[in-house]
Amino acid sequence: MNWLFAFLYRLFGWGILGRVPKELKKAIWVVCPHWGSGDFFIGVGARACIGVKMGFLGKSSLFKWYSAWFFRGLGGYPVYREKSNNLVDAVAETFKQNEHIHIAIAPEGTRSNTSKLKTGFYFMALKAQVPLVLVGFDHSRKLVVFGEPISLTGDYAKDMKPFYDFYMTIQSPKKEWLQMYAQTGVIPFPKEQKEER
Repeated sequence: MNWLFAFLYRLFGWGILGRVPKELKKAIWVVCPHWGSGDFFIGVGARACIGVKMGFLGKSSLFKWYSAWFFRGLGGYPVYREKSNNLVDAVAETFKQNEHIHIAIAPEGTRSNTSKLKTGFYFMALKAQVPLVLVGFDHSRKLVVFGEPISLTGDYAKDMKPFYDFYMTIQSPKKEWLQMYAQTGVIPFPKEQKEER
C-alpha cells in the first residue's frame, strides 16, 4: 500500500525538503501545523516516500469497529483520553521494549487554532531517552520539511527553542502558540515543569 500513498502524494504535487534522519533507530517525529483532516494523508504519503516505518497515536474515536482495521494497518495506536492512564509512561515503556520504533505525534492536538501545545510528546521523548525529529507541513509550498533531530536535556525552554525556531520557518498559517512566540520570544513552561520548579 505504501507505493500507492507515495504515488498519490507526488501526484497531488507534494514534495520533501531537508535531511531525513534514517540512521535513527528510535525517535518521536513531531508534526506541525495540523490544520485539516487532509493532513493525515499528507503524513502517510510523506512516510511512504521517505521509507521509514513509523506509527502514530490517534484519538480513540478513529478506531471504531468499522475503521480500526484501517488505522491499525497504517500503524495507528489508539489514545483513550477519557481513561486515567499515564500515556507518557506507557509510550516510554513501549520505546524501551522495542529496538526499532518511530512514532509520529501532532502536539497541537487539534485542527483548530490553539494557544498552547500539548507537551506529552516532550516528556515521552525525555523519559524514553529518544530524540525529537521536527516535521513541518508547509502547505503554501506543498512540502513536508524535516529539521535536525533534537536530543533533550530536561531543560524545557532550552530544548524547545530550536523547536519553536524551526516551526517559525514553515510557510503555513501560524497558530496562536507560534504567533505568541513570534511576538514575545517566550517559550511557556508546561504545567509539569511549573510544579517541579
